[in-house]
Amino acid sequence: MNQEQQLIVYTKSWCGDCHRTKRLLDNYEIPYQEIDAEADPAHGQYIAGLNGGQERVPTLIFPDGSIMVEPSDAALSERLGLTAEDGDWGI
Repeated sequence: MNQEQQLIVYTKSWCGDCHRTKRLLDNYEIPYQEIDAEADPAHGQYIAGLNGGQERVPTLIFPDGSIMVEPSDAALSERLGLTAEDGDWGI
């Protein structure tokens, strides 16, 4: 999967929801590119533009261009088409 086809996850190091989301993706071996929104002001400005002026993380951008912001594990699992049989639900 090349970078243009990969899930992009904007995060911040202190964000508990970001860690939870990455743990789910890692647990199911879903490839993604993590971008630290604090590493470059342009990243923060970009996600703020997507989120009504707020730098909300995690912000996920899917290969089809759709976006999820601060998704629950259940919502993200559903979006990815995951089931309990696909991985460990004890995340």
